[in-house]
Amino acid sequence: MKKTRLMKIVLKRTGAFKLLCTYIVVFVAVSIGIMIVEPNINRLIDSLWYSFSVATTIGFGDITAVTIIGRILSIFLSICSILIIAVVPGIITSYYIESTKLREKESSAKFLDDLERLPELSKEELTALSERVKNFNKKKK
Repeated sequence: MKKTRLMKIVLKRTGAFKLLCTYIVVFVAVSIGIMIVEPNINRLIDSLWYSFSVATTIGFGDITAVTIIGRILSIFLSICSILIIAVVPGIITSYYIESTKLREKESSAKFLDDLERLPELSKEELTALSERVKNFNKKKK
């Protein structure tokens, strides 16, 4: 549940959500276009199935495009799908790396601030700081 919420936040902040929504619209539009132009695809469910097999580059072969327009739409959907599969994970990974760097930077700044105020810190704060230094040294080794 928490990971799903985090994924939604990342998708919205990075703009990938709009990209995915646009892709879904393109997918449905191409499916409808295929249904209209292809003589052997008469139902929307068959068109969606065909579009799915094209989008995932599986190409089952149970339904095929025979018209030029149908083939062009299939190529267009394949290219869009490959781009989405390549771009969205990259956006999410980049966002994760940047947020991790930011957290590290904030943690380092807090640590340096504590060191600058060393004489002012309470016994509990000094103990916590000492533990952080020990943990840091353990991770380093």
